[in-house]
Formats: sequence, C-alpha cells, structure tokens
Amino acid sequence: MAYDEEEARRSRVVVETPNERREVVHSQSVRDNSGISAGMVGVLVVVAIALITMLVLFWMSNQPTTDETAALPAQTQPTVIQQPAPAQQPPVIIQQPAPATQPAPIIVTPPSGGSTAPSTTDSASIDSAIQTAIDKRLTDDPAFSSLGISASVINGKVMLIGTVKTQTEKADVERMVKQVKGVKEVDNQIIVSG
Repeated sequence: MAYDEEEARRSRVVVETPNERREVVHSQSVRDNSGISAGMVGVLVVVAIALITMLVLFWMSNQPTTDETAALPAQTQPTVIQQPAPAQQPPVIIQQPAPATQPAPIIVTPPSGGSTAPSTTDSASIDSAIQTAIDKRLTDDPAFSSLGISASVINGKVMLIGTVKTQTEKADVERMVKQVKGVKEVDNQIIVSG
C-alpha cells in the first residue's frame, strides 16, 4: 500500500497503574477504496483486446478471398469423356451446359484401327455442320443465348439439354432446331423450371 492511499490516525492513551505510569501510542491506518486498482485496469485492458481480436477474426473469416472467387468460373468448364467405340459408330459428343457464353463443342473421334467405312466420316462431317449451325443460331438469337441450352448431334439426331422457365421457350428452341438443314430427329431433354 502506498502512503498516499492510507490515512494514519494516531491516538495517545495514558495508562496509570499503582507501580508506574506509562503512555501507550495507538495508531490505526484507514485504506481509501474509492479508486480502481492497477490490477483491475490491467484485466479490463486484456479483455478489451481479446474482444477486438475476436471481432476482427470473425469479420475476416466471412470475407471471400480472391482464390475462392477466381476458382468459381473454372468449375463450369465442359467435361469431355472419351470411351472406346466400335469401329462403325460415329464420334461421341459430350457437352455440359455453359452459363451465358457457350464454348465450341468438343468432338471426340473413335480410335482408328477398325473398319474404314466412308459413311462414318461423311456422317461425322454432316453432324459437325449441323452442330455448328445449331450453335450459331443459339448464340445469335437474343432470346436463346441467355438460356444456356446445349445441343449434341449424332447421325442427324439432335439432343437438347438445359433448363428454361416456360413450356413455350422449350417448344421455341425445339422448333428452331428442326428448321436446321440435315436434322432428322430432335430429342428434347430441356427441363421447364417455372
């Protein structure tokens, strides 16, 4: 205890006994408790720093990092699966729907070494031309370009994949694809979500 925090009170008492007389000095100290001790101030400072640190860490954990936002578009890339095909089958075209802009279709040709039938290569080139025409119409038309519809062509048969809001949009896409020269059949797998 510091001397400033104490207030000393002293009193003198004279005690007389038959044999002697003596003086007794009695002192009493009183402590002033009106202020906050240094230990209490230290505890308050440590608690305040801990709270601020926790708030900053919580705020930082909720902020998206640039790595997470950069990784999102990479997840929408088309996936190509190549399976061994018999010699007489045409190329297999597998394409996933893209968001707003649609990349060019990926054509997987079967491995060489089987029979070389001229009809297979002719069919592949016709299918490629049909695929190009359909993709061009889907991207050029403002009503269809925002839908994210994808089409794959095998032997003149077109399979449509995607999601639209109304049955009318589904029918419009199918009607447009049937107008493309060389299309023999349309397998409309478009889902109506509305």
